Amino acid sequence: MAADLEEKTDRYERLLAEALDAATVAVPEGSPLADAAAEYREMARSYLDDGRHFRERGDLVNALASFSYGHGWLDAGARVGLFDVPDEGHLFTV
Repeated sequence: MAADLEEKTDRYERLLAEALDAATVAVPEGSPLADAAAEYREMARSYLDDGRHFRERGDLVNALASFSYGHGWLDAGARVGLFDVPDEGHLFTV
C-alpha cells in the first residue's frame, strides 16, 4: 500500500510540473483575465512547492493532495480559456 501511495505521489508531482511547463497564458497581457491566469498559475506553483515540502517531511498523503489540487487549478484555467494547453496527451482533460 505504501509503495502504491509513493508511486502515485511521484506520478502526480511529475504531472503537475509538466503541466506547469506546458500551459501558456492565452489571454491578452494587461487584461483582468491575465491577472486571473497569473493567480491560477501561482496557486498551481504554490501547491507544487507545498507538495514537495510535505514529501520531504514524509507526508505522502498531503503531498499527493497538494499535487492534485495544483493540477486542478491549471486544468480549470485551461477549461475557462486562461491557458493554451496541448490537446493531445495526458496533461489536461480539456
